[in-house]
Amino acid sequence: MNQNLTISQEIAAQPKTQYFTKEDGDALNALLEQNPFKEQAYEVKQLLKVERLLEATRVDPEVDWFYCKLGIDGNYFESTPAVVVARHILSLYAAKMVSHATGAKLEVQLHSKTEGSATFITPSNPGKRDSPAMAIEHSIEAYYFGEGYHQDGMGSHSLVQSPSTLHMMSPKPPAIPSPHGFRLACYRTTGTVSNNSPVHLRLYYLTKPLFAEGNDHISPTETDLYKIGDVSFLEKSSDHTKKVYQEVMNEVVTKQGPVIKFYPYQTNGARLVVAYRRGSTHSYWSAISELYHFHQMYATHKYVEQFSNGIVIYSIYLRPLHPDVDINTKIPKIAEQASLVYVLPRTSLTSLFLTHQLSFPEVTYAYVGWKFAYQFLNRYATEYSALAHAIGDDSTKQSMLAQLKTRLSKDTFTEGRVRDAIMQYPELIKVLYQDFEKYHFQKSSAAKYDTQHGADILHQIKRTVNNELDGQIFNAILSFNRHLLKTNFYKNTKTALAFRLDPRFLSTKEYANCPYGLFFVVGSEFRGFHVRFRDIARGGIRIIRSQNPTQYDHNSSSLFDENYNLASTQQSKNKDIPEGGSKGTILLSADHQAKAEVAFQKYIDALLDVILPNDEIVDHYGKDEILFLGPDEGTADFMNWASQHAKDRGAHFWKAFTTGKSLSRGGIPHDLYGMTTRSIHQYVLGTLKKLGLEESSCTKFQTGGPDGDLGSNEIKISKDKTIGIVDGSGVLFDAQGLDREEITRLASKRQMARYFDKTKLSSQGFFVDVQDTDAKLPSGEVVESGLAFRNNFHLNPLCTADIFVPCGGRPESVQLTNVDKMFNANGSSRFPIIVEGANLFFTQKARLMIEEKGAVIFKDASANKGGVTSSSLEVLSALSLNDEEFDKNMCVKDNVIPEFYSAYIKDVHRTIEENARLEFECIWSEHEKTKTPRSILTDTISNKINSLDDSIQTSPLWDNLSLRKKILSSACPKVLLDFVGIDKIMERVPVPYLKAIFGSYLASRFVYEYGLSSPEFAFFTFIQKLL
Repeated sequence: MNQNLTISQEIAAQPKTQYFTKEDGDALNALLEQNPFKEQAYEVKQLLKVERLLEATRVDPEVDWFYCKLGIDGNYFESTPAVVVARHILSLYAAKMVSHATGAKLEVQLHSKTEGSATFITPSNPGKRDSPAMAIEHSIEAYYFGEGYHQDGMGSHSLVQSPSTLHMMSPKPPAIPSPHGFRLACYRTTGTVSNNSPVHLRLYYLTKPLFAEGNDHISPTETDLYKIGDVSFLEKSSDHTKKVYQEVMNEVVTKQGPVIKFYPYQTNGARLVVAYRRGSTHSYWSAISELYHFHQMYATHKYVEQFSNGIVIYSIYLRPLHPDVDINTKIPKIAEQASLVYVLPRTSLTSLFLTHQLSFPEVTYAYVGWKFAYQFLNRYATEYSALAHAIGDDSTKQSMLAQLKTRLSKDTFTEGRVRDAIMQYPELIKVLYQDFEKYHFQKSSAAKYDTQHGADILHQIKRTVNNELDGQIFNAILSFNRHLLKTNFYKNTKTALAFRLDPRFLSTKEYANCPYGLFFVVGSEFRGFHVRFRDIARGGIRIIRSQNPTQYDHNSSSLFDENYNLASTQQSKNKDIPEGGSKGTILLSADHQAKAEVAFQKYIDALLDVILPNDEIVDHYGKDEILFLGPDEGTADFMNWASQHAKDRGAHFWKAFTTGKSLSRGGIPHDLYGMTTRSIHQYVLGTLKKLGLEESSCTKFQTGGPDGDLGSNEIKISKDKTIGIVDGSGVLFDAQGLDREEITRLASKRQMARYFDKTKLSSQGFFVDVQDTDAKLPSGEVVESGLAFRNNFHLNPLCTADIFVPCGGRPESVQLTNVDKMFNANGSSRFPIIVEGANLFFTQKARLMIEEKGAVIFKDASANKGGVTSSSLEVLSALSLNDEEFDKNMCVKDNVIPEFYSAYIKDVHRTIEENARLEFECIWSEHEKTKTPRSILTDTISNKINSLDDSIQTSPLWDNLSLRKKILSSACPKVLLDFVGIDKIMERVPVPYLKAIFGSYLASRFVYEYGLSSPEFAFFTFIQKLL
């Protein structure tokens, strides 16, 4: 080293230098004189000279190049203080020195942040997915858009970054996060870091939006850019840009999903414009970048604009990485796949796309196949059947075998195990995707539906995989292809993926009764099912949340089984209404537990995609379908939206699409009118009357608290001495009886048990919150975990009462493994009377064991049918009244309840009570005669009614017009019949629905009157009485 030179002079003098500025100084000075930011440049020079961290002879050329030749957009200089620019120039120069001294590639990471803005500068390497720019985009998305993953700086789903970039990837969230996200302008420098360097820089400039008319009182459907746009955007954007944005805005506010358009830009360039509602997806910005990189495109500049109505618009200017490629051959496919990216922007399989092993449609299909296979793999069928046959009729051992099989199958086919197989054999996914595409891509060329196709694929799977488990996984995905009737996968815009499946792929050993229809729905925040057992069927949609990873794993593994069992229970429950049983479930992803509303809206929108006519969808089903949906856990507040959305989508059945709507929409809220509880309580009163007991002298325990529908109405309608209530907040207990006035107050206000006035507890009373640890009970017992205490209190010996009414709780809370805890030391049941209000609270084996101990137990399918009856009659009113009549007579406006509505509610109450009374008497009578357990009688009665219903609907009885009118008149509420008349009802209500009313009413009334053992001629006698 020359001792007379500084280190920087020595490095700059080296002949191998590539990164240092060698431009003629006079030429640069001349350019700087013409630069609009020359004053700032002079200030930057002074700062650098004062700091003396940069060799004095290098200050002018480096600053001049940065301002005049690098080609940074003027927004950077306008918004960045001179002291920050000086720091950036110094950092850039230091990076050049390190690169030159070590021979490593140039690493430039410049950034500055304030409360309202942020700037990032990094090398730009078009076509390189490991570019530092991609890591920055993930970080921006997480912290400044609020729509990406972030954990420990980057997030659990991010890619691993090099140590040199890690500090850039861990920005703290802004001090005051914008509710609308930040605006972004991103530029690629037109020049390089020096005259001999190939390195361009990419600059990201973020600012907090300042809206023209503020954020207050802006409607989500407002479209006027001058009301919802950022002030700077409105001032600086060209008329053409505002015209494009206005067109896109007008369209996107009417859609549930994204609007994606593209326009020509200069020579062989294109402008991709994407608009969507903020919060409706995640990781979309970075996923779009990865998409166009996959297609060998790069962005010269791009923008993200936030609007106060909640809409976000991307504008991305693209060019081919290889100039000889015509962009018109690429951009339509990018735009088409951007819609699919919106649905599933990032999953655990995304790496197959990033490494170019699979295209984005292929990796999306792989994700769907993964989740499907996990749910439906044929688990130990041969071994299970052999053992089950060997065990014979021993119900206890059969139940234990079934539980063992479930546990073994989930341990073998974990989600991770299925994913690993897909990751190992992407070539099989390509083959399966081609098969899927052949049947569903285009109507004109789609192959004819065939559930036996794919023998060649089976052979290829067998030849490719190296173990039996992997073979079963890919065979399950082929089964998905074989039984898929229609999907919105290739629809231009969608919010989630929906798949209508022929349910005959289900194992008859695991699912004894084959459903009528099955939908599988997959979104970025959830996955779910909809199962129905008849063409005309109804049931609630349930949100399934998970409090921790362990619970999520359980919920995920049992998702379809829970849905199937709920729908099956609904089928039994719906025995005396026109609709068969159905149920929908939405399992929120582990990372999206707070996005229930978004998930629900996507679920509904996707279902409408495949049940409404659509030329973009290949339909191998070929029949019209109508779904009737209702509220369930977590969805009661979403029914209005679903009905309105069905109307907006053009569904003619929109008024009847959902039940449980608000009063203003003509709904009959179950909780407000205590519909479900009214049926449950009829079973309590009926049992007490048969046993000669007074309700007021009986003690009762209930799960489901005063904040819930069933829990609150059970409190308000009952007159017993309630000793315990378990709800989401904890355990409220008093052996002396809880203060009736106080729990009624909570029920009226729909408040949790934790708000009970503790001064009104006796010396034996207590409340243990789920958040409590080491809580001491009056007995001296110490409760280590309030959550565990709550979850299992129904099994606690303290919890002993005359009556147990489960009004809430997870399915299978009492099962074979813990039912012994329901008994006293002498073997008797701790609850002599049990009326199962909560769906599936007990397993059937548990019910039978409890009944063997002498308890009177009525299962959910009998007791909990008041809500479905109410919903069915709500549907009937929507189908029978035209829009004007419905609006005038069923919609409550300004808190004025129409006279017709009040009378209709009374008729609904009478119908619920009559149906409950008739079934109760039938079950009680049959049990007295045959000693058959009541839980079995519920199913036997349901099966007989449903079977007879099916026979009636296909019999000549329907053709008898006089009988038809008589039965329909008897089934319809009197106030509706008086208002509309039977002829109008028969004219307006769809024939399949009328047949369903006819069949269900005749069948249920016959079975309730004549019982299960009636001779064949009894039905003839029954009909003769009606003629």
